[in-house]
Amino acid sequence: MTTTTNITVYGPCADSATRKAGQKTKPQTSAPQAMDLEKVALGVRMILEGIGEDVNREGLLDTPARVARLYEELCYGINVQPASEVTVTFNEETEDLVLVKDIPFASICEHHLVPFIGVAHVAYLPSQGRITGLSKLARVVEIAARRPQVQERMTKQVVEAIVQELQPQGALVVLEAEHMCMSIRGVKKPGSKTVTSAARGSFKQDSAARAEIMSLIKETR
Repeated sequence: MTTTTNITVYGPCADSATRKAGQKTKPQTSAPQAMDLEKVALGVRMILEGIGEDVNREGLLDTPARVARLYEELCYGINVQPASEVTVTFNEETEDLVLVKDIPFASICEHHLVPFIGVAHVAYLPSQGRITGLSKLARVVEIAARRPQVQERMTKQVVEAIVQELQPQGALVVLEAEHMCMSIRGVKKPGSKTVTSAARGSFKQDSAARAEIMSLIKETR
């Protein structure tokens, strides 16, 4: 039976884990795929022509190249496994809950290629003292976001990366995001938020533990 009486909660910029004798590191096993920026720029030019714009007017001359560089930044996580970001682990005498909340992220809806922007909350209950640097959890979220995505899949990818690398007693990931495909088109409901969650291990069976984590996420917000 799991307990979460002792809790460590961190904001998005915290990383207090220190290098100790029990630290283990591993090489990153995947790297971003090189993008064909010329092909992206050509596609952008065709879109501009398709909507009836003059691609040779001054304001649009460099737009295809600028958009190509934008997509290079927004999609650098394609073919990179989020779990590969957990490159450091530590051994500590703790099995108490760790929660990093309000991790900002921006991704692209794969259905309309417009952004969805929000925050992620990542919690896990260590097993046998196995923990990682707090910034690694933020990096897992970042890599999962940097590709054409759907929020439901991203939530699953983040929690499964934590489970794969840390093998915790339990893990829970909650994402909250506003989708521009709902805010600026279609139903046009700006400000609406989509919340998704994925639980694994003890958190999947223990509704009280999940409720405790959700209450911590909502605190001081």
